[in-house]
Amino acid sequence: MNKVRASAPQLEGLVPYDPKYLPAEAYLSANENPRDVDAEVRAAIARRIAQVPLNRYPDPLANRLRDLIAEANGLDRANVLLGNGGDELLFDVALAWGGPGRSFLNLPPTFSVYAANARLTNTRCVDVPRRADFSIDEAAVLERVGKGDIDFVIVTSPNNPTGQRASTAFIEELLDATDALVLVDEAYFEFSRATVRPLLATHENLAILRTFSKAFSLAGARLGYVLANAPVIEELCKVRQPYSVDAISQAIGEVVFENRARFEPGIREIIEERGRVMEALRTLPGVTAYPSDSNWILFSMEDAGAAWQYLYDRGVLVRDFSSAPMLEGCLRATIGTPEQNDAFIRGLRDFLAESRAQRARAMQ
Repeated sequence: MNKVRASAPQLEGLVPYDPKYLPAEAYLSANENPRDVDAEVRAAIARRIAQVPLNRYPDPLANRLRDLIAEANGLDRANVLLGNGGDELLFDVALAWGGPGRSFLNLPPTFSVYAANARLTNTRCVDVPRRADFSIDEAAVLERVGKGDIDFVIVTSPNNPTGQRASTAFIEELLDATDALVLVDEAYFEFSRATVRPLLATHENLAILRTFSKAFSLAGARLGYVLANAPVIEELCKVRQPYSVDAISQAIGEVVFENRARFEPGIREIIEERGRVMEALRTLPGVTAYPSDSNWILFSMEDAGAAWQYLYDRGVLVRDFSSAPMLEGCLRATIGTPEQNDAFIRGLRDFLAESRAQRARAMQ
């Protein structure tokens, strides 16, 4: 038969996630760490990988890495679960706490994968939009969960793509207001210097998502992890893919986590550069830069789409959200090296100058 049956109905009209990854001289679009793993750590990784038996399946739960992460966080192995990047774990949460007849509370604008996962698992997505300044409408969230029909909530802190972290006081109030699973996505917490980790001791309904992709320069290795109380981890284990974290990624993750202090100077530099770039953006006429606790800055401006193209033509790739719902006119620039950041600011300044000159000529 020269045809195929239609796919599942929830896929109709769904647009695959597209990170808009294009060749560029300065990659400032994907919130990656601009610095690769250093030579000494790479050499240690190579030695560890040389010991990995490639003919054997990996440890299904990456227990050695679980132990390292648990110890660093004052937890037990039973409180940690590794995944193939944070993306797999986000889908596992939707599988375990979502499904037909169940509801997910979303706080847009935020990471689009959350709502996509809800749709793929036939979970009702309930939106409580953020305010105009992209802060969480805390009262509205608490009122909505008070109805008792929400099964899980995701609060991103700092929020991607808007940049601000959620207050710990609000997270605690939310946890107290509902028995829904509250997943706090802390993929960028190393840049905010804030975590709700202490709340795990008093709230069984809290889970925390983290990643090796950002602060630890391992976007290419695909490693994420969840911190949660043991009953939550047990439920996630029921839906996770077997052997999802391969032996090579486990070996890389072990070496990087053992050497995590070596990444601290680079993290501090990103935080310092974030402040410098923010100040530069605030001097540009017509540009509104939003406060950021992460390794990027979201900003809005007229002709944002044209500005994106202007920057890209000069080798600087930023993320274009100018046509995205609730983010109209916005671009997001990852904090890169000082040289990359200079190229970004210079390009944006030149675009604004040329735009003003063109308008002036048009008025003559």
